[in-house]
Amino acid sequence: MNSATISVERAIILIAVLFTGLYNLTFFTNVSQVYPLSLPNAFFFISIATVLTCVFILLLSLVCYRRTLKPVVIPLVLITSVTAYFMDSYHVIIDDGMIQNMVMTDTNEVLDLITVKLIIYFLLLGVLPALVVRRLSFQTRPLRSALVARMKLVIPTLAVSAAMVFAFGSHYASFIREHKPLRYYTNPTTYIYASVKYVAGIMEQEQGPIKRIGEDARIAATDGHRELIIFVLGETARYDRFSLNGYARETNPLLKLENVISFKNFWSCGTSTASSVPCIFSIYGRADYTESKAASVENILDILQHTGVNVLWRENNSSSKGVALRVPYESYKSAKINPVCDTECRDEGMLDGLQAYIDKHPTGDIFIVLHQMGNHGPAYYKRYPPSFEKFTPACKTNQLEDCSKQEIDNAYDNAILYTDYFLSKVIALLKSNDDGFETGLIYVSDHGESLGEGGLYLHGLPYALAPETQRHIPAIMWFGANNDVVNVSNLRNSIGKKYSHDNLFHTILGLLEVETSVYKAEMDIIRVPKLL
Repeated sequence: MNSATISVERAIILIAVLFTGLYNLTFFTNVSQVYPLSLPNAFFFISIATVLTCVFILLLSLVCYRRTLKPVVIPLVLITSVTAYFMDSYHVIIDDGMIQNMVMTDTNEVLDLITVKLIIYFLLLGVLPALVVRRLSFQTRPLRSALVARMKLVIPTLAVSAAMVFAFGSHYASFIREHKPLRYYTNPTTYIYASVKYVAGIMEQEQGPIKRIGEDARIAATDGHRELIIFVLGETARYDRFSLNGYARETNPLLKLENVISFKNFWSCGTSTASSVPCIFSIYGRADYTESKAASVENILDILQHTGVNVLWRENNSSSKGVALRVPYESYKSAKINPVCDTECRDEGMLDGLQAYIDKHPTGDIFIVLHQMGNHGPAYYKRYPPSFEKFTPACKTNQLEDCSKQEIDNAYDNAILYTDYFLSKVIALLKSNDDGFETGLIYVSDHGESLGEGGLYLHGLPYALAPETQRHIPAIMWFGANNDVVNVSNLRNSIGKKYSHDNLFHTILGLLEVETSVYKAEMDIIRVPKLL
């Protein structure tokens, strides 16, 4: 079979039409929701498709020539087929935050996302067009002729797009001014822009030594009691799925037996693990936080370690996202270390040997972080042992579109039930150390999750666009009988006050009675007036 011979310009037009017609289902679905397909909206809809195609033609014209078209287009269609799958299936947006998530994910998380539908998308929308492009051969022309041909493509394209915008001026004015979020759904332009932005952010990170903060930090003079605080960093848990917070299903039967404090108005710093986790432990609040700042400045764990606190991070998720680079770190993702593994290693396994660790440190306060696998999606059914499958039938696939809303909810709630069990085990460990320590537990999720509401799944939408379900998170505290740092009765009076991840940096300092100029008492959740 001979290769087809066409001009580069004709190939660019065909590829642009391909991008518009095959890879932008989610974009056009969202546009149709804003502009229902009835006259004159139908003509505007056609206009948008035409302008989008023109944009693709112009962008491809910048980089696609006889020798560069294949090296550019083949990888592009392969990647774009995958982004189209995630956008069409979960209605996610591939912004720079999502690019960061992809870069920082691990093999197990990637495997959870692979589905039959993804493979079909990749083969039909990626491999097949790539093979067609590979077989093309392009006409060889003198430079002058090639430039003329390119101008004959670019100039009419600009004219057509300008004519469309002029013809539907009022519609485009509304589209640009009132419906800006729609542009985040264009594929592949959004993820290309996001990738460039992500790389630029990495390059902007400050070089050289990490900036130290809290150098004046010291442990306040106390009555001799040592602190033992366990910080459980949850994963993808929603505030409204905890029965402690009024959820009709009993997802917290064990925590209800404990004297826990559940905050009702707690909000995440980000909508993904990659952004929220560094932000939680950073001195910067959400308004000031950037990845480059967090990477170039010490965090709360560094300050605690400088003051002599024994710090330990145990991991059952993908990683600490750079937070625990300078403190003792132990991964419990492997059955070689984690004794509680079946289809995957369980959060409960992070408690193995923890008492021995405590006993090995006869002096100094102790601060332990346990990073859960929690409710990480979309394979919620993997996040709990079979004995915790209380709510049935549960969705038993990572292809959520194949499950009913009830089945998805059941699997998700079963995973919350397992977190309830895990937290009760942490409290039991703390109780057994009450005689020697002032003990305490902080539990907070990194972000929430969409479970099909409004057609959205998973998480990671830009914060300004993300629904409440991705931002409103559970936050729980528990304190032992001998902990006199916290007035539990008064703290209960503030459970309705609005808090966020921003408060945790200062709350941790307050719990461990660390005195430093970077501490802000007004941001400390436990700093409430004593009862008379």
